[in-house]
Amino acid sequence: MFFYIILAILAGSSIVVARIINSNLAEEIGIFQGTFLNYVFGLIFSFIFLFLTNEKLNLSTIKLSSIPLWAYLGGLTGVIVIVLSSYITPKMSSFYLTLLMFIGQLFVGIIIDYFTLNKISIGKIIGGILVVIGLMYNLNIDKKHLASKD
Repeated sequence: MFFYIILAILAGSSIVVARIINSNLAEEIGIFQGTFLNYVFGLIFSFIFLFLTNEKLNLSTIKLSSIPLWAYLGGLTGVIVIVLSSYITPKMSSFYLTLLMFIGQLFVGIIIDYFTLNKISIGKIIGGILVVIGLMYNLNIDKKHLASKD
């Protein structure tokens, strides 16, 4: 169990670090060029991990026509997330950006669960609302703190 907690922390940390690297790259070469390089290097490292794990890539049994059209939107969604993240990261603190991304992922997950499983998790909704309330409270405190400095 402890191993999985450490893996989750490392995964979350890598997302924050990647977001900062992507933002710096976007400032240097441009948002879309940085996004393109992100996908190129992601593809390269995906193939490296594929070969290191000895997984078999069997595409002959897959019929592209059997894959639903909406499944192809994952790449487009990834591009939109990276472009927006690269644009927003220098304008917002990492803390708030991470919280906003967490809230977005949580509520989109709830929506996906509803449409795919016909199930709504009240615990997730309450947790998401509590995080939103905490975020708004913290933003209000920061706003008052900045106003008192002036």
